[in-house]
Amino acid sequence: MNENVFKAMADPTRRKIIELLKEGPKTAGEIATHFSHAQPTISRHLNVLKNANLVADQRNGTYIIYRLNTTVLQDWLAWLLERFGGSGNDDEE
Repeated sequence: MNENVFKAMADPTRRKIIELLKEGPKTAGEIATHFSHAQPTISRHLNVLKNANLVADQRNGTYIIYRLNTTVLQDWLAWLLERFGGSGNDDEE
């Protein structure tokens, strides 16, 4: 498991960015409108998400479009559920 994923998901701003990208691809400017942070702060958060491979970017003219890398996110969630999701034996005491 990529340790950068844990670092990326530990921050509430980055989790909110993930939620926004779940709705579909967005530019950094579109993402920034949902926060009171300055644009450079959002860019740093996006770089952390990119380094964890949770987000992919693609240049489109003068814009960079960010999209969720669902494969990495699904792998991370599966890993968490496997280890911390419980045994399914809730009746045991």
